[in-house]
Amino acid sequence: MPGIDECLLEAMALPGARGAALVDWSSGLALGTAGDSPVGDHETTAAETAELARAAAEYESFAQPGTDTAPGELLGQPVEDLIVTTRTGYHVLRFVETSFDSSVFLHLWLDRADGNLALARHRLRALAEELVLR
Repeated sequence: MPGIDECLLEAMALPGARGAALVDWSSGLALGTAGDSPVGDHETTAAETAELARAAAEYESFAQPGTDTAPGELLGQPVEDLIVTTRTGYHVLRFVETSFDSSVFLHLWLDRADGNLALARHRLRALAEELVLR
């Protein structure tokens, strides 16, 4: 089971990977980073992507109630991942489920010309499931 650094290095091994980070969306802080940042500063990128992740995770429109839950109660993480497409790249935000009240996601920035979005989503899902937060 990889830790944060190993997880980010594996994410950076994906075709077209430009940068990766593990971000706490409740605080907007990067818990770990690798590669480049789209704006040249990982902390700024973490804060900006955290706003997007927080909105998606908290809005009822994206939440699907579980079958065995009370009204308004959710089963697991309501959103698995988010994809933002820009003219030059893709930003994939993959939420990480943990044994504690998790507000963590993986952010992968891919070059649009060289990146493989399907492979990135598949690999980030596996990395999020294997990640051990220490």
